Amino acid sequence: MPQISIIDTVSDPGKAGRPNEDRLGYNSDAAFVIDGATGLGQRQFMEGYGSDAAWIAEFAAIRFEQRLTRSADPKTVLRQVSEEARDTFLASAGDQPRYAWPLCSLSALQVTDTDIRWFGLGDSCLYILHDDGSSDFVIPIPGAYEWEQHRAAQHIARVGGIGAAGVANDDLETLEDLRRGRALQNTPDGNTWTFGVVPEAADHLAMVDIPVHGGGATALLCSDGLADLVALYKLYDPATMIQRAATAGLKSLVMELRHLEREVDPDGLKYPRYKQSDDTTAILLRLEA
Repeated sequence: MPQISIIDTVSDPGKAGRPNEDRLGYNSDAAFVIDGATGLGQRQFMEGYGSDAAWIAEFAAIRFEQRLTRSADPKTVLRQVSEEARDTFLASAGDQPRYAWPLCSLSALQVTDTDIRWFGLGDSCLYILHDDGSSDFVIPIPGAYEWEQHRAAQHIARVGGIGAAGVANDDLETLEDLRRGRALQNTPDGNTWTFGVVPEAADHLAMVDIPVHGGGATALLCSDGLADLVALYKLYDPATMIQRAATAGLKSLVMELRHLEREVDPDGLKYPRYKQSDDTTAILLRLEA
């Protein structure tokens, strides 16, 4: 019978004094990483979590850990949790523009009686290294990292760097551009579906079975923060990043990432991005067929 086991975990905030808007969770049948999208509204509505993004990530993580059992249907679970999140958010926030609605990315693995499946929304991803040496990369939105780098490069070219605040949405023109894009998420007019307070997003859940070659595999579920080591900085490819994580630990990868962000290219001039340092969360797992 297929099974997964946890090797290592890490969740590191991008900046001291700001809430970590990522979460991770796991049980005997599933594991997941959640990346809350930094809020673009005028104020925070959900108190006690540091930000609305941290709230939605925490709200989802608690319920996914309880409900993603071996027999659970991921779409059903996501729809139900999203309905609960919507009702909770609206009870506190009332009617707000769509760009202020909390949302997050999700990358998850689930064991069933016959196989191992991956599912996700947004731009968190999965890297996998099979025992036969082959590797794979799975993301709900192909090209998401390249597109964000392109847009971030436009911001940096206009303002001369990420900005003194360390986040691009401190710039009003970029903030308005980000709000326009955020308002299109989880709508028929947009091309991005994420988890949040729109239950219909569950219908757009990316889902694939994960065949395990050579008897087993080592996998890495991660938010886009850690994925930058492959997608942006090109320090690793999927196979070598998993090998590094398995031998040196996930914290060593975070240290390498922070060095690149804060010392090598703090202004984003060489490696364009919207934040100097992003929240970074990952789970390293062993998969057995």
